[in-house]
Amino acid sequence: MTKLLLSLHVLAAILLIGPATVAASLFPRFARQALAPDGDRTKKGTAALRILHRITRVYSAISVTVPAFGMATAQRMGVLGDTWLVISMALTAVAAVLLAIAVFSQDAIIDALDLQDTEPEAAPKLAAGLPRLSMITGLFALTWAVVTVLMIVRPGSTTGA
Repeated sequence: MTKLLLSLHVLAAILLIGPATVAASLFPRFARQALAPDGDRTKKGTAALRILHRITRVYSAISVTVPAFGMATAQRMGVLGDTWLVISMALTAVAAVLLAIAVFSQDAIIDALDLQDTEPEAAPKLAAGLPRLSMITGLFALTWAVVTVLMIVRPGSTTGA
């Protein structure tokens, strides 16, 4: 059962967190193009941006299964109190907060694009926040990279590499 849970945990991480990370990281680039003074803000012109937003939202929501499988695996392995796992869980919570911030920022951009005719002055304000969004998504990716290393190396564990 432990091997099954571990397999599900790893597969869920690859198939759910990977796409959410890529989509969230690409979003600021496409948003910058759409929010530029000469950007195409039509539905057709922002199609890629909207797809990235949808991928980020959907995959973020269902990626909750990753820590769920991880906790079940850790419980079966008897390592719930190990330092490497506690740090990984804390970093997972940090990553979740970063991703939530990114999704809400994306929501604001998509909403502004939908209301472009009524609030044309919103585009420059939103474009000014894109470097911050890029930083947040970069920190999100870095946090998952650290969690991945901790899961592989498991420092202080007697079963680690």
